[in-house]
Amino acid sequence: MVRTERLELPGGAGAMLAARLDRPIGRVRATALFAHCFTCSKDLAAVTRISRGLVARGFAVLRFDFTGLGHSEGEFASTNFSSNVADLVCVADALRTRGTPPEILIGHSLGGAAVLAAAGLVPEVRAVATIGAPADPVHVEKLFSENRDTILREGEAELELSGRRFTIRRQLLEDLATQKLTTAIAGLGKALLVMHAPFDDTVGIENASQIFLAAKHPKSFVSLDSADHLLTRKEDAAYAAEVLAAWAGRFVPEFPDLPVAEPGEVVVRDVEPERLAQDIVVGPHLLRADEPRAVGGDDTGPTPYGLLLAGLGACTAMTLRLFAKRKNWPLGEVEVRLRHDKIHANDCAECETGTGKIDRIEKEISLGGSLSSDQRARLLEIADRCPVHRTLHSEVRVESSLIPAATTTRPGSHSTRS
Repeated sequence: MVRTERLELPGGAGAMLAARLDRPIGRVRATALFAHCFTCSKDLAAVTRISRGLVARGFAVLRFDFTGLGHSEGEFASTNFSSNVADLVCVADALRTRGTPPEILIGHSLGGAAVLAAAGLVPEVRAVATIGAPADPVHVEKLFSENRDTILREGEAELELSGRRFTIRRQLLEDLATQKLTTAIAGLGKALLVMHAPFDDTVGIENASQIFLAAKHPKSFVSLDSADHLLTRKEDAAYAAEVLAAWAGRFVPEFPDLPVAEPGEVVVRDVEPERLAQDIVVGPHLLRADEPRAVGGDDTGPTPYGLLLAGLGACTAMTLRLFAKRKNWPLGEVEVRLRHDKIHANDCAECETGTGKIDRIEKEISLGGSLSSDQRARLLEIADRCPVHRTLHSEVRVESSLIPAATTTRPGSHSTRS
């Protein structure tokens, strides 16, 4: 599930840049900043699909239009590679102000060259990924090589790129000629992933080799096989997102700023203020609880009663397995199905409560294996002796207390003692 926020952020030349922040509902593992290709926009199909793929894996992605492109303000003809880098740094600054500085930079085509140049100017960045990027920004001149002399002679020329009309000025060529990307790559000091299609006929595969050889470790290369330069096929963008998420996961925390649960302790904390979803930390394990949308939740995890039933079901299956193993009985697959509802007390002949409603949990157990009828009957008896089952049927005392704010050691954690 994706939550999208439309933003306007200041660019390097002061123009307001149109941006979209895509993020998962719940805790964010890390924030990535995505730079699109030359004359493209944040809404290019591949950019959108890769962003959504990363969001599905717990990453937030900020994608924006460079000055003069897409829905951003400014004049494209007055921009160049240096201004693109400045835009990237300004957007990173804006994310930092929001408390979510980018830890990952991703760039497609010329946007890939831009993130390589900008990475050293964003201190929080841990990892940089390029997709079909040129090793030298001057490579973009290939798109208007036939008009190069006209641009230099007359100062500008209007030409068609990807079906749209753009004005290209001499200052762009002059800026491209000053760029020395090899030096920036060699001094990157960040993890680098180079992704490139071997048959990319816009930016040749030799560019990937040059970037990779110029970089120092840790660095990785992944072939995009038969993909085209713009990753127009859905499956190519999906593959790129999957690889990006797995690779970036090596360089960012698995679950940042979560509380630590001591042995024998469970810690529950809001995923987001004013949302129902809860992160549940049990030792080294992270669980999620939520409610359906119909009752105000986001349905990002099982309900609290769902977790209760899960605990009872798991305990039942484990108890049966241990008992059968101790008896050396041929128990096969165990399946436990549970349901919870409330019934009127007068409908329950065995219950002590005579009025109102009571909770009822139905537990259906399926036992595989060549068990005798006596063994099955005995296992049914044992199923009701699992520790969680017995706890639910025993007298339980729950003591709740507030931790004084001045002595709270883990901000936002809650204490429940049973």
